Amino acid sequence: MEAREQAAWATERVGALRREIAKVIVGQEDVVRDVLLCLFCSGHALLEGVPGLGKTTLIRSLGRALDLKPSRIQFTPDLMPADVIGTNVLVQEETQGAGGATERLVRFQKGPVFANIVLADEINRATPKTQSALLEAMQEQTVTVGGVTWTLDAPFIVLATQNPIEMEGTYPLPEAQLDRFFFKLTLDYPRAEEIAAIIDRTTTGEFPELVPVLNAGEVGRIRRLVREVPMATHVRDYAIRLAMATLPGRDGAMERVTRYVRYGASPRGAQSLVLGARAHALFDGRLNAAFDDVKAVARQSLRHRILLNFEGEAEGITTEQIVDGLLTEVPVEV
Repeated sequence: MEAREQAAWATERVGALRREIAKVIVGQEDVVRDVLLCLFCSGHALLEGVPGLGKTTLIRSLGRALDLKPSRIQFTPDLMPADVIGTNVLVQEETQGAGGATERLVRFQKGPVFANIVLADEINRATPKTQSALLEAMQEQTVTVGGVTWTLDAPFIVLATQNPIEMEGTYPLPEAQLDRFFFKLTLDYPRAEEIAAIIDRTTTGEFPELVPVLNAGEVGRIRRLVREVPMATHVRDYAIRLAMATLPGRDGAMERVTRYVRYGASPRGAQSLVLGARAHALFDGRLNAAFDDVKAVARQSLRHRILLNFEGEAEGITTEQIVDGLLTEVPVEV
């Protein structure tokens, strides 16, 4: 199958997945698209929004629309790392023979992280010790317990949610963990007509049943196609300039960045821009990633990788404003 046919197949499959999810999720088309971008870029997503906007429902719908193993972890202050990754347990088994002797064995009992789609609900309500239990899984797709390393099944994606209000009793995610999220997505309040559709779906008749439209093999195939989407050197260099423009103290740094930003994006930010742009182009059925594809994923890729200084926080500057300014000021070509 030639490249154009493969791209058309991938576009059709992604479209079918979006239509299946739309049976349950009303509106939020951009958020659904961005979650799927993370899935097919082998990344993880952090979803932020006030309660009731459908964050958990969206993730559950994705799990039902894919023929993959889902898992849900409700993060609470008393959750321990072993509750996430698993632990070694002592078991007693009868041995073969007439004597009826028993033997004690140490076995690893896998935790809920051993799944394809892991919903980390309200991740910022767990302690930093428990949050860090996900770091190895998110970066290496492995879990190490007692000196033994276990490999997680592919595809593997962590979809975490957090509430931007009610911050009492929460533990903000450290920068090292935030950087491991491919995208940070924010959910807006739905429009009046969307609320009407939500009410009609959830208060009358039966709730729609979703059927799997993609399996693990097809997800892996689309992931490989994403990485094969061509990107011209000058488009790649634009993504690099965008990421580096978030770094204060550099020669030519924007005035707003120098004034309000303490730390900027790591190289993972540039990787997210490039890979996200490739997937965005493929979703549109195009065989090359363009400047507009990079711009389309800039907010999602960079907003959580920019750390404001005291002056920026005091003046109410947001990282989205910083990114929007960079999209205006950083030239697409030099």
